Amino acid sequence: MNILVLNCGSSSVKYKLIEIKANKVLAEGGIEKIGLPDAFIKFKTQDGKKHQMDLDISDHSGAIKAILNNLTSREFGCISNFEEIDAVGHRVVHGGEKFNKSVLINDEVIAMIKDCYSIAPLHNPVNMAGIEAITEILPDVPQVAVFDTAFHQTMPPKAYMYALPYKYYIIDHVRRYGFHGTSHRYVSKRVCDFLGVDYEQQKVICCHIGNGGSITAVQNGKSIDTTMGLTPTEGLMMGTRCGDLDPGAILYLMEKHHLNVKGMLEIVNKLSGLSGLTGISSDMREVNAASEEGDDRARLGLDMYAHRVTKYIGAFAAEMNGVDIIVFTGGVGEHQANVRANICRTLGFMGVEIDDEVNDANNGDEGIISTANSRVKVVVIPTDEEYMIAHDTEAIVEGREP
Repeated sequence: MNILVLNCGSSSVKYKLIEIKANKVLAEGGIEKIGLPDAFIKFKTQDGKKHQMDLDISDHSGAIKAILNNLTSREFGCISNFEEIDAVGHRVVHGGEKFNKSVLINDEVIAMIKDCYSIAPLHNPVNMAGIEAITEILPDVPQVAVFDTAFHQTMPPKAYMYALPYKYYIIDHVRRYGFHGTSHRYVSKRVCDFLGVDYEQQKVICCHIGNGGSITAVQNGKSIDTTMGLTPTEGLMMGTRCGDLDPGAILYLMEKHHLNVKGMLEIVNKLSGLSGLTGISSDMREVNAASEEGDDRARLGLDMYAHRVTKYIGAFAAEMNGVDIIVFTGGVGEHQANVRANICRTLGFMGVEIDDEVNDANNGDEGIISTANSRVKVVVIPTDEEYMIAHDTEAIVEGREP
């Protein structure tokens, strides 16, 4: 079964075509800068070669048409026609309280995704644009929605409620939802398979840290708490997002600098985090390099980044009354050994002991980075959200539970 996985962003579409039975990636790539004069497609062919071409793309429908044409092109294609695409799986960011698992897309599901526009105005409309484009181009191909928030619907009320007047939960659905759920689900399960332990009998703290970042406490196979909230801004310090912040500070800055809501959203989502604090970059590699050259703000950024992660690991270990496995994933978690070491440095009280040599040598491979004496296994597991989306899509199309 060939499954096309689509991840639509505000001005981009990422894709993978996966032969799911063989777990083989037939094609992958993405279109960026949709609607701008310098839009382009970049992709990798089965021989491993990378390609990039300029395109004239005005909207997401045009982007998806270009992707499909590329998949079937004589020069770069891997399939002969659209009929070789058996199903399409879509990443949908926000499912609210309406979805606790992936679902086959129909008119009712589409209406419920649109109902979530008010709490995900930047994400759900472009996810829907992808769904509508496939409906137009491939009307007979089944489509599945896989929600970032679904995995976290097992959180208890004490974890997801805010201490606001209760009416705002009832009327406006203001609560913590959490994100990166597809990644957390994949990685928390994969690490248990890798270690040969029972997923439903483990206490796992899953650290998905990259330009965006979140941590999830997974107890006996279920998410019981996570760091992101109503939006992806809450929780960890990220590349450009501020993470946890006193709401009083937001109101103070808005009043003092005459900022409107749009201006404040720009600050907390796009101008803060590592980039805003250091004045260097949202890219951890560049911040690391500046720190090594003696930049004080870069060092502060690294210290704050690790501090936030360590703090939540400690909190989630307390919440679960212990932890068996800490797993790192995401761009930073997989590739930045010094960040992993900084995070784990003060976790010795929990029995965490890192093997520095093994940790330094690991650059994104599946592997244990803790010592044999460590009471907590610390592991690096590369995430694969596209595989998880394809896996769910296959199961649903074949009438099985994902």
